[in-house]
Amino acid sequence: MKHVILGAGPAGIIAAETLRKQAPQDSVVVIGDEPEAPYSRMAIPYLLIGKVGEEGTHLRHTTGHFAQLGITLKRGQAAKVDVAGKAVVLADGSRESFDRLLIATGSSPATAPIPGINGPGVHSCWTLADARAIMASAKPGARVLQLGAGFIGCIIMEALATRGVQLTVVEMGDRMVPRMMGPTAGRMIKEWVERKGVKVFTGAKVEAIERPGAAAAAPAAEPGLLGKIANAFGLGSAPAPAPAPAGGAPMRVKLSTGQVLEADLVISATGVRPNIGFLQDSGITCLQGVLTDEHLQTNVPGIYAAGDCAEAFDKVTGRTIVSAIQPNAAEQARVAALNMIGRTTELKGVTQINVLDTLGMISASFGKWDGVDGGAHVEQTDEAAGRHLSLQFDDEKLIGCNAIGWTEHVGVMRGLVEGQVKLGDWRERLLKEPTLLMEAYLACAQAQGEQAHVRA
Repeated sequence: MKHVILGAGPAGIIAAETLRKQAPQDSVVVIGDEPEAPYSRMAIPYLLIGKVGEEGTHLRHTTGHFAQLGITLKRGQAAKVDVAGKAVVLADGSRESFDRLLIATGSSPATAPIPGINGPGVHSCWTLADARAIMASAKPGARVLQLGAGFIGCIIMEALATRGVQLTVVEMGDRMVPRMMGPTAGRMIKEWVERKGVKVFTGAKVEAIERPGAAAAAPAAEPGLLGKIANAFGLGSAPAPAPAPAGGAPMRVKLSTGQVLEADLVISATGVRPNIGFLQDSGITCLQGVLTDEHLQTNVPGIYAAGDCAEAFDKVTGRTIVSAIQPNAAEQARVAALNMIGRTTELKGVTQINVLDTLGMISASFGKWDGVDGGAHVEQTDEAAGRHLSLQFDDEKLIGCNAIGWTEHVGVMRGLVEGQVKLGDWRERLLKEPTLLMEAYLACAQAQGEQAHVRA
């Protein structure tokens, strides 16, 4: 049997290695679209900091690792999936046939439609090519402006701050990390970052990026109908990394607040979107990502998806989500690979999990951190100690939480949320004293586990 994997990131590589281990006689082909050895994007901040070299970002370090396993690595970009013909059509017109296909194409930066954003001196921080360009410009003392203070943005921000630059962050939300933290937690992170010397503007947008000395930059041309359709489906290709502004003249960045900031380098970190545009008209169902069932199979038998491009069931919220974090990608890849060789395996579900180190402040967000209608909620904050805890309940289950400074409780929070543990009387006790999470877990999770063992 021939297995083709689109994507050479963590999901694609883990799936390939699982297939090779479990089905040693099968053919495994991995197609990636970058001229690099397979690497982890999550390691790029460590490259920027200087903790690792480029080889430190590589997923596997043994010379000839994939050849020794009999895994074929091929460079190419998928342009289309021919479902009826069981083949992938690549951008160069060639075809790669398959018996089983795994779509693990990941995601790409979502660039905001800002005049000047595609010009010189502006970069995303997503690929090794991006990292090389950023390291060339982000020298000590350089004025760096970053768009976006979400989860990925905060990781990039920390890496930039360690390089000794003068850093300014602009976030359109009313707080930092608005998609994983509530108002109190987001404000505490902002205040902490500002004390560390980073300027932060929340509730603000970048309206234009100008380059003095260059021809007056006209607003970005409005795309035509075909362009709009391409952008809506993620078909547009990301711009190549641009060089720094010629002559060293700083850019002028206009904010919606009326302020104008000077910058030598601008980093766009305004979010990502799944790479699924090539699946348009393929017959493979896509919503936000590639829709999958509990086996990571799509609506087309024999075609699976995993990682940042896959939309899988979240047992906490009861809906399908794209959970773009590496632990979920790894488990989805393993489950998909086993099902591709006929070993029926179910994904136990995905949960929104984020643990973030922001210049030394540890924060965590699990599950439905913003709660549900009619659900109980408790919050406790000790700003002097840099601690905050917010718990969200649905009936007798903990369904989500925010935490700052409670590093010893991270595992317990995840266990209670993911395990959908019924708390019984412990819910009322936690509403009165939310810091009793460990005691609640030991009392309820163990009892639930013993009951499940007896039933089995």
